[in-house]
Amino acid sequence: NRAISSLLCCFSFSSLSPSLSPSLSPSLSLCYTANGEDYRGFQNQTSLHGGKPCLFWNETFQHPYNTLKYPNGEGGLGSHNYCRNPDGDVQPWCYIADHEDGIYWRYCDIPSCQMPGNLGCFKDSGDPPTLSGTSETSNKLTIQNCISFCRKQRYKLAGMESGYACFCGNEVDLRDHGESPSMECNHVCFGDHTQPCGGDGWVIIFDTRVGACGGNYTSPSGVIYSPDFPDKYGAGRVCYWTVQVPGSSSILFNFTFFDISDQTDMVELLDGYTNQVVARFDWRSPPRELVNVTGDFVILYFYSDRTNQAQGFALLYQGRKTPAFSVGAGVTERSNSTSNGRSSQILYVITSSPGKPEHNMPVWTIYALAALLILTVIAMVAKLLLHITDQMSNCSQSTASSEPWIILYRPSTISLFKKKLKNHHGDLSPLVGN
Repeated sequence: NRAISSLLCCFSFSSLSPSLSPSLSPSLSLCYTANGEDYRGFQNQTSLHGGKPCLFWNETFQHPYNTLKYPNGEGGLGSHNYCRNPDGDVQPWCYIADHEDGIYWRYCDIPSCQMPGNLGCFKDSGDPPTLSGTSETSNKLTIQNCISFCRKQRYKLAGMESGYACFCGNEVDLRDHGESPSMECNHVCFGDHTQPCGGDGWVIIFDTRVGACGGNYTSPSGVIYSPDFPDKYGAGRVCYWTVQVPGSSSILFNFTFFDISDQTDMVELLDGYTNQVVARFDWRSPPRELVNVTGDFVILYFYSDRTNQAQGFALLYQGRKTPAFSVGAGVTERSNSTSNGRSSQILYVITSSPGKPEHNMPVWTIYALAALLILTVIAMVAKLLLHITDQMSNCSQSTASSEPWIILYRPSTISLFKKKLKNHHGDLSPLVGN
């Protein structure tokens, strides 16, 4: 039986120059995972040239993966014979009718299924080496382990070979090291059997910006990965990416992959000028539609706590020079339909006002007003106490010639009035005093 593994996520780049200078512009790739687990294309043979035809998934009941066992489209299975990767193998595959040495399935060589960030599979003759920088070997090698190792050494490229070897460099001369089909680089990584880590004499090369915690993006379009991608993001990560596309009226964001499993982990999009949060996503509210933020400057923020980790996200962005149609204020929406009419989606346009931050009362103003109120109350109480003290002093210094008050009590009323007393002490009422 084929082993079932966890989902991974990655990208590939649009074009390669002879020196293999990577570009972060997204290509027309049909895959955004390192192992093509998200492939939903229509190739139905193991190779475009002379490949074996694939069997229909609804006719493979004698095998572990079929529509009877997975009737709800899990792993992209259905009443078709397109290549898929339902078990998290290193690349898409399919069942075949011709059994050779007891093998009833084959990997599919799909040129369009190459993640942005994966620069390809290259021959490594060893003289000269494909990547001439620092190298290391590890029996726990993963794609991100090698990328992180080379990034710390300030190299632009990271290559994996034979599942355990990592090589670093800054360029590859395609005249000496030609690119080959991806099937030559499908040896599993020793540290993660769902990831491809080259082959014997073949090196798979990645851009070291994949999985970096933060970065600055100014190209009209590009891809951004969660930290440590395609591995699970680490604990206690706080990362910022700036996306500034001069001349754009808005920037469109598309999360092709989103796996945030912890309650406090989150992804935010902020207006680059005001730092106002315009969109927030977490495991309870993942992004379900395209997000279009007005303006030419957006900050992407990611936070993870110190408990659970997950695969993270893969994000495509595209600067737009034509203002999006908007109705109402704040959040607007419109319907986008694909050219073939098969599907439609709602495009949410989250607007902000660059250069015009909200006029919220600053915190220091609130504290100042509170302090002023307290001082006013203290002054009033002090004045009242001073007045009472003066009255008591005047009463104690009064002479016999002063006019005392007489209080007469009756069962139904209490009367208070002023009267001139006689000079006879015997006439004083017990209720009378100074």
